[in-house]
Amino acid sequence: MLAQTTARPLPPLESNGVALDMSAERLGWLVPSDPSAPLEELRSRYARDGYLWLRGLLDADEVWRFRRRFFSAMEGMGLLAAGSKGPDGVWSGGEHDRRRVGQQLIETVRWAAYEAFCLSRPVTDFYDALFDAPCYLHKRKLLRMGLPEDPHCTGAHYDLVYLRAGTDHLCTSWIPIGDASVEMGGLLYLEGSDAFGRELEARYARESGHLTPEERIQAVNATMTGGWLTRDLRALADRMNARWLVADYAAGDMVVHSPFMIHASTQNVDAHRRIRLSTDIRYQSVRDRMDPRWQRDWSPDDGL
Repeated sequence: MLAQTTARPLPPLESNGVALDMSAERLGWLVPSDPSAPLEELRSRYARDGYLWLRGLLDADEVWRFRRRFFSAMEGMGLLAAGSKGPDGVWSGGEHDRRRVGQQLIETVRWAAYEAFCLSRPVTDFYDALFDAPCYLHKRKLLRMGLPEDPHCTGAHYDLVYLRAGTDHLCTSWIPIGDASVEMGGLLYLEGSDAFGRELEARYARESGHLTPEERIQAVNATMTGGWLTRDLRALADRMNARWLVADYAAGDMVVHSPFMIHASTQNVDAHRRIRLSTDIRYQSVRDRMDPRWQRDWSPDDGL
């Protein structure tokens, strides 16, 4: 097993304007796993913890090459600082052409190179083994940028809220495209929350029997803020008497989490003003029921 991330001083962390409790009772470190560990050991840890942080699963050079290509496509839109080249992805700090940037994101999720990145051999080999069946990559794949100083962060949620029309035997892969230190606001996980997510989903199933199948898929989204449990990460940790787990992610890492595991993001406060770039994508056995809404490329108006 890889050693746990060494504790180090952290800056104050915020999410959607709410400061996290930085005490040891409410903030801890994600524990990495060695991708070469025996499969049954990885399955056991995943079942227990609701996540696997697979350090160095991917070829780091391939990750950096994709980051370079992504930011090269964004040049000339005001997003990048003067002199920011290749994979740096340093934010300009000013206004940018949001329409062009948005259009480029729509195009990028359709790149064959992005599809190939998501289907790299280490990823598909891992999931074929985990599912004991050929894996399937959902067509709806998301690329996300975390701009420095942007107070808007992903609120606390679990993914099955958005995937109820298919199997719940699926996994999310979150892949940092480049290094993503805690300061850059990568994903953080609420410790032990896989069980809580399952309880919430079971309660919803009991209480939604009077709804049509279409309403059962969408009802929680209509009553939450974009499917989120809350924007207040501090209050949720207090309510659950649990810690948020953070990590210094590196190019080549992949985190796998269950559809019930509660996660969120924090504000990017990187001193070098680098843009956090990541992708979150979903895999399942090809033999299980698939959510048809996820069999189309992502677009801002797809309703999910």
